[in-house]
Amino acid sequence: MKKLLFSLMAFTFATAIFAQKKAADVAKFSTETFDYGKVKQNVPPTATFVVTNIGTEPLIIEQANPTCGCTVSDYTKAPIAPGKTGYIKATYNAAVLGGIHKTLTVKFAGVDEIKQINLAGEVLEPAAYDTWAATNKTTTDKTTVKVKDDGNKVKTETKTDAVTTKVKTKKG
Repeated sequence: MKKLLFSLMAFTFATAIFAQKKAADVAKFSTETFDYGKVKQNVPPTATFVVTNIGTEPLIIEQANPTCGCTVSDYTKAPIAPGKTGYIKATYNAAVLGGIHKTLTVKFAGVDEIKQINLAGEVLEPAAYDTWAATNKTTTDKTTVKVKDDGNKVKTETKTDAVTTKVKTKKG
């Protein structure tokens, strides 16, 4: 009986030691799919994913890689303190007409699981885009997204040639 109890305790201890952290335990994304909407061909749009450290230790983004050669990513290189935010940027080259359905893989230090985030949208030829934009009274030739963290809220600001949209989101 002692051997059985000892074996059970050893198994439980080993399982606890080798338990793997999951990305959902340490990081929370403001969105896991960024929809560019309609995009003019050859005008590369940029998406910014906001990632919040929900763990108790500094969060390090080891890698943020596109799954194809059509996106370029940049990301916060410094450790992200618990409760603070970082970013992952993805620029789509918009050379090919049609739907945008792309994936980026994200690897966090100390986490074996790979997290996937997605890009969506539609690339239109310039004439079709201009017609769509005129119909929708929109001009979005260039889009810049700024992310600010004032300690209590994440602020996202999207600017286009004619329109500025501000969104405030509480953390947590």
